[in-house]
Amino acid sequence: MSNVPVAVVTGSNKGIGFAIVRALCKQFPGDVYLTARDPGRGQEAVAKLQEEGLHALFHQLDIDDLQSIRALCDFLKEKYGGLNVLVNNAGIAFKVRDTTPFAVQAEVTLKTNFFGTRNVCTELLPLVKPYGKVVNVSSMVSSSALGGCSRELQQKFRSETITEDELVELMTKFVEDTKKSVHEKEGWPNTAYGVSKIGVTVLSRIQARMLNEKRKGDHILLNACCPGWVRTDMAGPKATKSPDEGAETPVYLALLPSDADGPHGQFLSNKTVRTW
Repeated sequence: MSNVPVAVVTGSNKGIGFAIVRALCKQFPGDVYLTARDPGRGQEAVAKLQEEGLHALFHQLDIDDLQSIRALCDFLKEKYGGLNVLVNNAGIAFKVRDTTPFAVQAEVTLKTNFFGTRNVCTELLPLVKPYGKVVNVSSMVSSSALGGCSRELQQKFRSETITEDELVELMTKFVEDTKKSVHEKEGWPNTAYGVSKIGVTVLSRIQARMLNEKRKGDHILLNACCPGWVRTDMAGPKATKSPDEGAETPVYLALLPSDADGPHGQFLSNKTVRTW
């Protein structure tokens, strides 16, 4: 078993994820794993970093596939005895002009962005070693979507005592409500991506609370963050930040010093804690 520290970035063969891997290759004192659903694209991305003189390793990961997540989990356990840094970056978004029915968009978006991310956390959080860092890439859209929720939903999503099961129930309800075309009547905003990222931000708050309760002495810091509006396939060419600029906040959180006692359980953008 290797004593080398190890970092894993999900969905990192392009865009912000790729930029996060690039920055970690330069700054993280250990092995950095670039992951992708498609091994071909993943290997290509690793080769691209090699041309820049950077050394990343590849492991296949499809966050929509529990077996794929578990295969990564077993690999990390066997080779490293755990994990030091986990950046949950993988996510999808439909384009604004996409004509796919909203209910389908809701189901597909939440399947990856919320339920897939949650599955990665369920499997990999127990592997995170003391002083480890976990970064869940969310979005400022989660804040604006929260503002578009009914007062009752806002209260639930801001609650300091909401459980993971209750959050899962709410996310499932959103998908069901869109299928019945009653989501707006039920107090939901008209953005599947926004609701999926509310889920990621609230999940992060719950996970941080659980770490405090169950692993207080391990000093693990877990946060959600918004990379900003970044020029990627997802956000398009008009966005204001480059992928490297978008990677700054996630990388800052991934590399917090071991004596830092925060931020923890927070939502950040531009390296600054935002009010939820």
